[in-house]
Amino acid sequence: MNQERRSTRDAIDRAILEALDADPRMTILGIAHRTGLARGTVQARLDRFEREAVLRPHSVRINPEALGMGISAHVAAELDQHRIDLAVEGLRAIPEVIECLAPAGETDLLCRVVARDPDDLYRVSEEIRLCPGILRTRTSMFLRQPIPYRMAPLLGTIRD
Repeated sequence: MNQERRSTRDAIDRAILEALDADPRMTILGIAHRTGLARGTVQARLDRFEREAVLRPHSVRINPEALGMGISAHVAAELDQHRIDLAVEGLRAIPEVIECLAPAGETDLLCRVVARDPDDLYRVSEEIRLCPGILRTRTSMFLRQPIPYRMAPLLGTIRD
């Protein structure tokens, strides 16, 4: 989301987003009751959020551990700059790659991956390394998650 969109969030947006952060399954009517807003206002804002890609897909709520994927890691990839599209296409075909970012700095792509166990992580890392356009990889396994994914503190910083 760009800075312009972020800066256009108002108290109504913030109230709706806070309600959804507290309970992502909350109905439109539930949000209206919780926020004191009209149902039509909530629906219109949610429609706008959808158009602007404000809300993430529902699948991000699924805990990979519940699917038997107890190992989480990131794989940093160095690319042949002329083959970036092929590398990304190859990474999309690996189900265990659950997120891929293009950071600034030495790393070209940073993939968040999950695996069943260390041997499975090795297999996933090898699949990534063998994707067309990937020259080198570095894998770092996450040992624990001291701060889980959260939005409530950030929502509290949004001002009109």
